[in-house]
Amino acid sequence: MSGCENPGVRDNMRVMTKEVSSLIDEISDEDITVFLSELLKERRIYVAGAGRSGLIGRAFAMRLMHIGLDSYVVGETVTPAMRKDDLAVVFSGSGETNSVVDIAETAKSLGGFLCLVTAHEKSRIADIADCRVVLPSNPPSDTEWPNTFEVRQITGGYKSLSLPLAPIGTLFETSAMIFSDAVIASLMEIKHCGIEDVMKRLSNVQ
Repeated sequence: MSGCENPGVRDNMRVMTKEVSSLIDEISDEDITVFLSELLKERRIYVAGAGRSGLIGRAFAMRLMHIGLDSYVVGETVTPAMRKDDLAVVFSGSGETNSVVDIAETAKSLGGFLCLVTAHEKSRIADIADCRVVLPSNPPSDTEWPNTFEVRQITGGYKSLSLPLAPIGTLFETSAMIFSDAVIASLMEIKHCGIEDVMKRLSNVQ
């Protein structure tokens, strides 16, 4: 392994798994209930995020489609115009990423209902969100690191809301991925959507 024996990958996995597990009980039941109820309303769902949070958002939008909901990824060429009372779901650990703030503000200006999945209870997006699901984590101090996604990317210094063993945002993003998959599983139960229904919607043109 080119001089690299065993860098403690499994130990790191155990620590990260423990940290993600510990934050589960801190998520508000009321917030989860509101989030589920909003997803189940008959309307279009627009999902947005930047960086790795954006990738999680894309995966969530795909799963929503798989279970029969009308979901789209913001910025795609085939995404239709948002209408009044449509739902925007934003994944943002900081709630401060400029490009995502712009999307959230635009959704609100169009009369959309805004749901935020975040690690920060207070942020620019949280201030305007109608629904917030907070996945708590420990952010670096404001003086320790720039808090805008764009600055971190340009300077090559990406560091997100996480513990020392998750220095590139893993704690929020991993918990957000698990949370979004758990939401899909719950929606499948509520909608009585079986795996056969999902299989019919899987892409067959690849």
